[in-house]
Amino acid sequence: MPETPAPETSAGSSRKAAERAARDERLAQALRDNLRRRKEQARARQHGESPPAQPVRPPRA
Repeated sequence: MPETPAPETSAGSSRKAAERAARDERLAQALRDNLRRRKEQARARQHGESPPAQPVRPPRA
């Protein structure tokens, strides 16, 4: 269940909201990538193939 954001009281709150939104977007993308990899691996196992190598991840900023 998502947290309810506190009411905005200062400019810092809007910055925090932007940071949280960016973090949420990164996490959502990571979850989508993970699900895609797992589906590919499951398909490969069904067809008797070895799973593809892990792609090289870009360094974290």
